[in-house]
Amino acid sequence: MSNLPPLASGSRPLLGHAVAMYRDAFPLIERGHREHGRVFSLDLAGKPAVVLLGNEHDRWLFKETDKLFSISEGMPFFARMFDPDMYFLAPPAEYQRQREILLPRFQARHLAKYVDIMTAETEAWIDGLGESGEFEIVDEFGPLIMRIAAKSFLGEDFGERLDTDFFAEFRRFSAGLDVIFPSWLPLPHFIKSRRARARLHTALGRLVDERRENPTDPPDFLQALSAATYSDGEPLPERLVINIVLGLTWVGQETTTGHASWALIHLLQHPGELAKVRAEQRDRLPAGPLSISEFRELRYLDAALHETERLRPVAQLIARGALEDIKVDEYVIPKGARVFLSPAITHRLPELFDEPETYAPQRFIDDPKSVQLLIGFGGGVHRCLGARFAYLEMQIIVTLLLRAMDLELVDPDPRPIAGPGTKWPQSPCRVRYTRRGRG
Repeated sequence: MSNLPPLASGSRPLLGHAVAMYRDAFPLIERGHREHGRVFSLDLAGKPAVVLLGNEHDRWLFKETDKLFSISEGMPFFARMFDPDMYFLAPPAEYQRQREILLPRFQARHLAKYVDIMTAETEAWIDGLGESGEFEIVDEFGPLIMRIAAKSFLGEDFGERLDTDFFAEFRRFSAGLDVIFPSWLPLPHFIKSRRARARLHTALGRLVDERRENPTDPPDFLQALSAATYSDGEPLPERLVINIVLGLTWVGQETTTGHASWALIHLLQHPGELAKVRAEQRDRLPAGPLSISEFRELRYLDAALHETERLRPVAQLIARGALEDIKVDEYVIPKGARVFLSPAITHRLPELFDEPETYAPQRFIDDPKSVQLLIGFGGGVHRCLGARFAYLEMQIIVTLLLRAMDLELVDPDPRPIAGPGTKWPQSPCRVRYTRRGRG
């Protein structure tokens, strides 16, 4: 198509940019931006894709999602991992019906109930570390965050119902996250993901059946969802209950593990910023148990978490599919093309943030509204419902860990893992710790 945006360099015969995209999208999109600016195209094995950069393109794409753009067409692998009618993959009317059910569960009065789970799990983990030693950040944060997500969304005993390690099962399931290759291909990572999905569905199905036959009192998240009805009184189908709780648990550990890991790394790499976070804890927090209102007082820690979202968004890309030929600037996005936003590139544009390569949490203290420029959790009506849950969870984990331990980064410059998945720190990424005085 003659009015397709200009093509980034480096396209190879037959596969185009597909291999480079699969290995690491960041340098490819960085090169395209350097060559062509904020709108350019890629060749993904003969199929066109368009990259849009900058806040104005972010806002436009989010606004036009479900009108000009489709999430399910942009991320078809999610339909195989979950269900084509599940929440953000569903047609707009069905999405809104499910959103009405889920939204109240993430409002402040319910978030306060999760604080006890987050605190208890984090304190138990810290107690198990002993007085001193070393740990791999992802190896420790991943299972901790999985336990929090599972107990919050699936109930206290779900992990005990699996015949295999809960965290490892979800890692196998996560192998289905692939923005390049069709998920129907008989590739090893897709086969592994589908088998894990089947086992998780079986365990979740048993649990939902039990909740419907013998409701818990008071109702937890899973009980409320199992008994949920649409506004017209129709029960939420069991297959959607299963896929929604599976999706929430998966997203809750997949993205938060990476974000929390990078947040701790950034603080340990910048002792001056770490000192400000510790001083804020000392000045604002009481010595005893903490409530949600007290965690909300940690403005500098919140700014540090947002700065990590800016510099190390764990989602490489936000994808949509074009539902028709769409004009953008002087170009046309053809119907059926994939359309990508890049949080990592857009967050580093100097037009949006001064000294964009510098880790500087203070920027969000000086200009609190600038958090609205971040797209690590998406945007528009489809912005992640669990963003506030994730930030509260990270505040609790980092706060309790810093209160209990003196920490040192053993591996000073961790890099993101390779491949198409979420960008966790690559091993080795070790932290050395010594318990602080308990008084």
